Amino acid sequence: MRPPRTKQKVLVAVDTGGTFTDFFVIGPQGLRAHKVPSTPGDPSLAIRRGIKELGLKRDFLLVHGTTVATNALLEKKGARVAFVTTQGFEDLLQIGRQNRPHLYRLGAQRPPALVEPSLRFGIRERIDAKGRILQGLDPKACRALLQRLKKISPDSIAIGLLSSYRKDRHERLLKRYLIKTGKPLSLSSEICPEYREYERFSTTCVNAYVAPVMGRYLGRLKKNMAPKIRIMQSNGGSLSLKEAQGEAVRTLLSGPAGGALGALRAARQAGAQRVLSLDIGGTSTDLSLIDEDLELTSEADVGGYPVKIPMIRIHTLGAGGGSIAKIDAGGALRVGPDSAGAEPGPIAYGRGGEALTVTDAHMALHRIDPEHFLGGDMALHADRIAPFLAQMASKMRMAPTSAAEGILRVANSNIERGLRVISLERGYDPRQFTLVAFGGAGPLHACELARLLEMRQVLIPRHPGLLSAYGMAHADWVRDQVRTVLLTDEKNRFEHLSSQFLKLEKKAAAQARREGFLPGQVSFLRRVDLRYRGQSYELTVDLQKNLRALFEAAHQKRFGYRHEGRPLEIVNLRLQTRVPMGGEESPRRQNPRPFEALVRKEQRIFWRGKFQKGSFYVREDLAPGAVFKGPAVISEYSATTFLPPGWVGRVDRNGHLCLHWKGLRP
Repeated sequence: MRPPRTKQKVLVAVDTGGTFTDFFVIGPQGLRAHKVPSTPGDPSLAIRRGIKELGLKRDFLLVHGTTVATNALLEKKGARVAFVTTQGFEDLLQIGRQNRPHLYRLGAQRPPALVEPSLRFGIRERIDAKGRILQGLDPKACRALLQRLKKISPDSIAIGLLSSYRKDRHERLLKRYLIKTGKPLSLSSEICPEYREYERFSTTCVNAYVAPVMGRYLGRLKKNMAPKIRIMQSNGGSLSLKEAQGEAVRTLLSGPAGGALGALRAARQAGAQRVLSLDIGGTSTDLSLIDEDLELTSEADVGGYPVKIPMIRIHTLGAGGGSIAKIDAGGALRVGPDSAGAEPGPIAYGRGGEALTVTDAHMALHRIDPEHFLGGDMALHADRIAPFLAQMASKMRMAPTSAAEGILRVANSNIERGLRVISLERGYDPRQFTLVAFGGAGPLHACELARLLEMRQVLIPRHPGLLSAYGMAHADWVRDQVRTVLLTDEKNRFEHLSSQFLKLEKKAAAQARREGFLPGQVSFLRRVDLRYRGQSYELTVDLQKNLRALFEAAHQKRFGYRHEGRPLEIVNLRLQTRVPMGGEESPRRQNPRPFEALVRKEQRIFWRGKFQKGSFYVREDLAPGAVFKGPAVISEYSATTFLPPGWVGRVDRNGHLCLHWKGLRP
């Protein structure tokens, strides 16, 4: 066994976004923040540049949130996959389910299957739903399949047999043969050992599709820098480099997961328990609801493909600081989902961009201070915006400032709808929540979005533009296991389930030991998927003796009713294994006495049809206890906060900005 892990002296968290790559460094010199323009063609180039600019040597731990797997799936640039399944089920990936995301959209089309028909292979075998072997696997057929695959030479192979979630014997036998192809193998019994074959096969094929791309990228990253590397995964934890290369599907929401984790930690420091997380970056917006803790789901859809692995429930929109504004054929103003990205970026960046973006609109309304953008390290060119804005305003038959404000209103409307989806449409009242806004553009929109939802409190964490990287820096090592049981017997349920979980925990403990962790570092969380007998959907609750009461309370909250006395069915056992890896929370200090914040300058800010006198602050000047009011702009290295009239702000004891609405009509 390897020696137990020790904490690294220097920890570097890196979040690669569409416009900027963010660095958050924790070391003997304290906290350091840094941003460099992203390099979408090869994200490792931006990481190498940032590491060099930070002057870091090779002895550090890198925690990385990456969009490589996500982009490969969304842009259809993954591997050429062969799929091996039970004979007769070769086209299941194409058939899918009968459910439709848009019930009345007659022209709706599903995305193409990740595996083309000529690369789908059926093999004769059958294991029933109880794990009984009805037809064995013929070695002769396995050898013939091996020769066919060697001849075709796919990039990757996915294996998904019908009842392998119950017994994986045939998948393991196939693996012994097909490993001789020399190609990466993805087994459904390892990636997603749950019943519902379509979702299981889809998840396995997604992994086979993105794993080779992810493997090559991580290989380059390790070769060029050779630090110790952990990769952020979609469930809010991190995993080793080797695990990420083999199970890349677990990194599909890598970056947004770091943001949600950072929002949770900041909210807890500020004493907020119920949070709407608002992460607006350069190309997209990620939203999540936190009701005391992060909400996990195992029923996600990424790019139209079902992915059945545990991940933080995150709602993503094509809206960000780089979102492009344009007039459509009907004369209506549209903002996004197209983005100017890192190259050429917004017009104000001066890199040749000619499409008006949300960032350009903020600049035109004086809501961004060009003197302090990225701490003054990056020059902005406000003068370049005027001719393009005037051209759009002419088409809209209004003043340029009104056109810029219109761009922001449309962008806010798009994001507001997303916030309503994650709150009101799921039975939560946003007025009872605090809006935690971060990302490079989140603090610019936060107050206006809060008022649209009648929320009175906004929290802007420290280093808001780097909060995703901050969350990654504090991510624990986490592994999830699942086992389908389909139990309907109510007798001795808790004791029987506990014995089943002990088997999973034994396996998980062995895995943690292989990673170098000591038994005392490892903790387990037992959860079960429950439903009323006859239902086709489940709810996940913690395993406790009052299981029925917990489930029925969750069912009442989610669906508005319960069936008292109706038999329950336990579908899946879920075990989460966790080893703490992040740093400690900052020590609590006494609440400082309030005092007036230092104003750097006063300048006009456009708000609701007219310019108003506003105050400009630099966040580094705002010590705990500082009080300020809108209209105001607070500039800092990683983001800009806009405080409209009627809002007041105060810096809390942890350095977070707590913003409150004082009663003006929205």
